[in-house]
This record gives sequence, C-alpha cells and structure tokens, in this order.
Amino acid sequence: MSNYEAGNVYTGKVTGIKPFGAFVALDEETQGLVHISEIKHGYVKDIHDYVHIGDEVKVKVLSVDEESGKISLSMKATEEAPHQDTRKLRRRQGAVKAAEESGEGFNTLRDKLKEWIEKSKREDLIKK
Repeated sequence: MSNYEAGNVYTGKVTGIKPFGAFVALDEETQGLVHISEIKHGYVKDIHDYVHIGDEVKVKVLSVDEESGKISLSMKATEEAPHQDTRKLRRRQGAVKAAEESGEGFNTLRDKLKEWIEKSKREDLIKK
C-alpha cells in the first residue's frame, strides 16, 4: 500500500528515462512515471532536453493504482501554465469582429447560398 496520495507534491529523483517518460523515485521503495506529456507545458520532442538520470525534480501525484502499485506523476502540474500572448488573442478577436461587421465570415451556408444565387443572376457579373 502506498503512502502517496493523488494531489500531493513531492521531490523525487530521476532513476530512468524512456522515450515515453521518466521514472522518478519518491523514496527507496517507491517510484512513479512522469509521462512525456506531463514533463512540461507545451510539446516535448525529447525528454533528455528536460531531465537527466540523477536530477531531483518536483512532481505532483496524479493517480495511484493500489492494485498494480503504479503511480502517475506530473512535473508540469507543479508549474504555472504559461500565459497566452494577449497581443495575438486581441489581433484574432479584431479579425473576427471585422469579418462580422463586413458581413463576411461566419454566415450559415443557407445565407451564403442565397447570396451566391443572387450574384449569379446579376448581368454585370456574368462573364461573356
């Protein structure tokens, strides 16, 4: 039975690294796995860029499977998520607002179909 509970944060030592994650010893008898998706916020191509065997790391227990004894850990859960660039967000919101005001953009297909039919009937737009 494990002394570790989901939600708690501990310091452990990296004991092994595989392409899918890093094994972290929480004490002499207990170790868990930090899956590659839980190493850090964002995309991790190579775990070796972030951890090495022997590193001390702060981990949060995500789950404990009492039956199998497996412990799921996360390093990224101990860090604050990066803030989204507000300039990009404002720019995107501005583009959406401009499209809505101009009548372009998020129209339903039915509305667009009516518009296309009307345009197709206009003499000045018919190619000769």
